[in-house]
Amino acid sequence: MDEINELIMLYDYYGELLSDSQKEYFMDYYFNNLSLGEIADNLEISRNAVHKQIKSAEAKLKEYEEKLKIIKKSNLIKEQLKSTNDERLKEEIIDILES
Repeated sequence: MDEINELIMLYDYYGELLSDSQKEYFMDYYFNNLSLGEIADNLEISRNAVHKQIKSAEAKLKEYEEKLKIIKKSNLIKEQLKSTNDERLKEEIIDILES
């Protein structure tokens, strides 16, 4: 998985744990495809400040997964589900994992 997709997945799981400003910078950069300069201009701050906030958010997201391992556990459960023949159970568990 490339790093951008990994970061977006981490954000999907842990984004609510970031500060409001980190969420805003991360969303603008990764989801709205704004450049550091565009974000800086919009918020009237330095490009370097935006860069630091985004890097801080990325580090926090990775730290949360390193400590909590929610994505890793979810992927392991999904992998184990492949070996069961109970389709209803599979669907229910996948719904729980993805909600």
